[in-house]
This record gives sequence, C-alpha cells and structure tokens, in this order.
Amino acid sequence: MMGRILGGSGTLTRLCFGHRLALSNCGGLFMKALVYHGNKDLRLQEWPDPRPGPGESLLRVDYCGVCATDIEEYLYGPEFIAGEEPNPVTGKMMPMVTGHEITATVMEVNGPNAGAAPGDRVAINGVLTCGTCYWCDREAPTQCPGMAGIGFGIDGGLAERLVWRSDMLVKIPGDLSSEEAALTEPTSVAIHAVKRSGAGPGDKVVALGAGTVGLLAMQAAKAFGATVYAVDTRQMSLDLAEELGADEVLDASGVDAAEAISSLTDGVGADIVIDAAGVESIPEQAVRMARRGGLVVVVAIYTSTPRFDFNSLVSAEVSITGSLAYTQEDVEDAVRLISSGEIRTRQLVTEIVGLDEVLETAFPRMLAPTKDVFRILVKPN
Repeated sequence: MMGRILGGSGTLTRLCFGHRLALSNCGGLFMKALVYHGNKDLRLQEWPDPRPGPGESLLRVDYCGVCATDIEEYLYGPEFIAGEEPNPVTGKMMPMVTGHEITATVMEVNGPNAGAAPGDRVAINGVLTCGTCYWCDREAPTQCPGMAGIGFGIDGGLAERLVWRSDMLVKIPGDLSSEEAALTEPTSVAIHAVKRSGAGPGDKVVALGAGTVGLLAMQAAKAFGATVYAVDTRQMSLDLAEELGADEVLDASGVDAAEAISSLTDGVGADIVIDAAGVESIPEQAVRMARRGGLVVVVAIYTSTPRFDFNSLVSAEVSITGSLAYTQEDVEDAVRLISSGEIRTRQLVTEIVGLDEVLETAFPRMLAPTKDVFRILVKPN
C-alpha cells in the first residue's frame, strides 16, 4: 500500500539527506514533497527545504508531470532509483523526492549562471554525469555509468522547491506557457530518439505506440522533414495522432499493421520504426514494418522480456538501436520546437492536480486498465 504522511515530527522528516550537489544545507526549513521509500512506498511528507550551493539555483516548481516511468518505478522498482548503493555522481540514494518532468521559476541564483535570473521561467536538463569517464570524454553523456537522472539519482520535482545547476537550465520564452513547457523532458527524450535515427526529408517513419513519447517523436520526425505513420490500438491515441499531424494512422487491433505499412510504402517498408510502446509483441512487429536495411529505434522501457527471432534481423539486415534520455542540446531543441508550434504539447495535458492529489487521483488514473490519459501535471505551489 502507498504510505501517506502529511507533516509529522518523526525522525525521517527531521533529517537532511546530503549529497555532492550541495543540497544538504537545508537550514532547518521544510517543504512538502512526494518521497520514494521503496517498492510501492511513496509518501507525501515534509522534506528538508534545499539551499543552492555555488553554481546552483533555487527553483519554485511550477509543474511536474507524472510519467509512466514513475508508475513503473513505483510498481517494480527500485530500478532506476538508487536503492542499495548511492549514485556515484550525486552520492544520493533513497529515500528520494521523485518527479522528473519539470518547469520552474528561478527564486535565487548562487554564483555564475547560464543566463537564468530570479523571476525567469525555466525547463531543466535533468541528466547529471561524471564528466570524466570514457563516454563523457566522447560526448556520449547518456552512457555515463554513473548517470543520475533527476528524480532517480537525485531529488526531483514533485516538491514545492528544487535546487539545480544553473548552467543546466533552459529559459522558457515569454510566449510559451509553463504548462506547455512542462513536457520539455519527454519531448527531449523523443527528439534524442529521432536524432539517433537520422530521420530527415524523404524518410518514412513509423511511430509505433502513440502514447506521450510516441506522439512527441512523431511530431519531431515531421519537424525534421519525414513522413510519419502512427500505429496504436487505442482510438483516443489515433485520434490525437491525426490531430497532431500524422500522415496516416493505423489501428493495429483491426489490421495487420506491418502489411498496411508495406502497402503505404509501395511494398518497401518504413525506413525507420520508433518503438515507443514496449509491449512483448512489438519487436517482431517493428522489424516486419522496417524495410530491408532499415532501422528500429527502441525508446520504450520494457517491463517484461520479449521473445525474439534474431534471424529476422540477419535476413533483412535490419538494425536495432536503443535511445536513452537526452542531452543539453536536445532540451534546447525541445523548448525551441514547442515554442515555435512545430511540436504541440497542450493536447497531451489531460489533467492538472495538486501535490496532495497525486496518490489519490493521478496514480490511480494512470494505473487504470483503460488509462484515458496522456500526461497528468502536478502543480505543487
């Protein structure tokens, strides 16, 4: 069962959990936060109010999205959250404030910053790396073995306030609402996947799974000039994919989607298939949809291990690659594309709730078998 703590004076709420990002100077003040204590144990409680160290900014959280990964971590974790050993980059482990899809307003800046001043609204590059390993040296930060994602390796945004590195904040333009910009993080994930695919003008791209990330990847691929087909079994997803600009939508519950893609591409198949579904049957479908010599990019997180015939890769020389997280450039591109209207996010916001409604409203709705939502945003303040 999920624990729910409001206030209280126990030992837990009177400790400062320090780590290397200088969050330990809590100054004796507390805020409300959703804190992950372990499998199926998420609590609304008092938590030390963070103070910014050198090169950091204190942020008031405006919105934080509830993501499917949060649900999976709650049900099956700790998987990404540092559970048994501290994260090597941050030194942090659970209990930990969760939440990683964040927009915020700068309250205070400590030392040099990257252009964000008090009063500015910002999106966040929420990926911290060591900066010195083999992968960081080769500009592949998403492969840093110690990579710490906000809300997983360090305290996140389902709280009233947050401290983050000033050079990893991206200012939100004045004409872009904080609500729309709250989906910057999943947009960055989608953009990173599309960039890894190399999609561009003339390419035929399948967005396989038209949930939030799939719909954002679909729009990113179109922004890069590709023709995009959205495939799903949920009618509300297909309807929204059509509204957001899919060139074709396919209901996989009513047709053989691979045969339909073949027909739409004159028997060739898709150049690129982006797997944003993560269902056991998807890998086989994705390879069938790809043309000979095509590419499948897996951005979904699987919670079960699919069976797969690798001979299908050999015979058609189809490549499969993964895509994890995002970079600072991806976040900047996400803010730019959302601001320009090339990627639309407002339609993906299903509901906005308060911090004290997450356990009673947001999680149950996200866990419902029908799941009639895309993103639920939390407004802590």
